Amino acid sequence: MHFDLTDLRLFLNILETGNITAGAQRSHLSLASASARVRAMEDSLHSPLLLRERRGVIPTPAGQALGRHARLILQQVERLQDDLADYARGFKGQVRLLCNTSTLSEHLPEPLADFLAEHPHVDIDLQEQPSLRILHALRHGSADLGIITDAVDASDLQTRAFRADPLTLLIPPGHPLQANASLRFSQTLDHEFVALAASSALGIYLEEQALHSGKRLRIRVRAEGFDGVMRMVAHGAGLGIVPQAAVQRWAGARTFEAVPLADAWANRQLLLCANDFAALPGYARQLVEALAAADQRAAGE
Repeated sequence: MHFDLTDLRLFLNILETGNITAGAQRSHLSLASASARVRAMEDSLHSPLLLRERRGVIPTPAGQALGRHARLILQQVERLQDDLADYARGFKGQVRLLCNTSTLSEHLPEPLADFLAEHPHVDIDLQEQPSLRILHALRHGSADLGIITDAVDASDLQTRAFRADPLTLLIPPGHPLQANASLRFSQTLDHEFVALAASSALGIYLEEQALHSGKRLRIRVRAEGFDGVMRMVAHGAGLGIVPQAAVQRWAGARTFEAVPLADAWANRQLLLCANDFAALPGYARQLVEALAAADQRAAGE
């Protein structure tokens, strides 16, 4: 196959307009030149790409496959042009990193700050998303890296261990569940909760787990962040669930009980995730190594 970028753009324009003439005009080519390019692509593949009909053209199965790959290739070319243009203007490389709530709040601030201090020509576009949405973004090329929990299926992507991140149940003083050393999530669902914000990835996940148990999370109030949850639980507003790391970091009075959740999904492992770590830009690979090294340091403490 000997296709150039003009061929690929032309073919996509033909698919989008459903017409070779309109596709040629959109590609700033003459009709004769566009027709010759399509014939050359078909000859190179030894397969028809378009079915000619009275009102235009439709892609054959081979044409549909070419269209999918052409979109991906041209998207990558656009990203390449943007990155190189930024370097030419003295701008920075950027890593698109998606992560869940506890990663964003508890595990990333220090490692990311250290990395940014050591790499002044790299910026990080950091966004909070539930793990399933992170996987979707990685598969569709709208993120470079993700940090997900091992509760989701990422078998079609590459992963590396990042941090252990178990969830802990917080029980306020005098609560009926206070005497329990360990509880399953389903045993808590008849009681009221201090929940995270409705947009929080962990908040969404916990509400989904409640529905899987056949009940709804009884939310008395929502707090902004783990500290807010712990402060409200400490003053008796209801139960709460936060990462164990947030409890360990808590500097306030420990008037609440912190009890491990016995559910397998609550004893989670965070994973670094990408389509292909080796295919990432050099500065993104450096970020992966920095985060992996931070995990090793945390494990040794």
